[in-house]
Amino acid sequence: MKLTQGEKSERSQGLILEAALQLFSKQGYRGTSIREIAEQAHLSTGNVYHHFPDKEALFRTLLDQYWVAIDRPDFPFNKALAAGAFPNDLEALARAAEESVRSHRRHVALIYVDVVEFDGTHIRKFYSEMAGRFASFLNKRFPEGSLKDQMAPGFDPATALMLVSRIFLYYFAVEILFGVPDQLGMKTPAAMKEISDILRHGMLRATMNVK
Repeated sequence: MKLTQGEKSERSQGLILEAALQLFSKQGYRGTSIREIAEQAHLSTGNVYHHFPDKEALFRTLLDQYWVAIDRPDFPFNKALAAGAFPNDLEALARAAEESVRSHRRHVALIYVDVVEFDGTHIRKFYSEMAGRFASFLNKRFPEGSLKDQMAPGFDPATALMLVSRIFLYYFAVEILFGVPDQLGMKTPAAMKEISDILRHGMLRATMNVK
């Protein structure tokens, strides 16, 4: 079946983005040239420039892909949240965090590329708005602040959820992207259970007086 011009253009753009993602995530932004991207995509450099004005536009587009993905209902971490894993089944959230990082490991790597090579320029806005997104999710999932009845006095649910997500996602970024298994000195399932228990119950004895 013969492709239309629009379908050919869409296919070329997809090949370019896949090639750029592969190269940026492995050898960084400055270590990758447009020529390398074109060769990886089996296209001409002119074709690349036809779809993207410069290399940074390619990098931004790839990060935008990730921002869209993590807002989708089928993103593993979002699916676990929608299924009610927070705040009681934190182990399920840990498993979802692992799946999220594994399924998008190359896009996650771009965040570290941005930090190292751009001082976080492209990701700053996204992370600065994170608290609002978590609060919005919780307001929809637990209307009228009903979640607060399950939380320890004085704890904000949105802050707790952000902390849980950051701990689990960072743990698996270190394990999967950096190649550091058992980073807490124990197997990952045991580490996730211990972290979950600390998050649920705290790390101090209930009888201790905290000044």
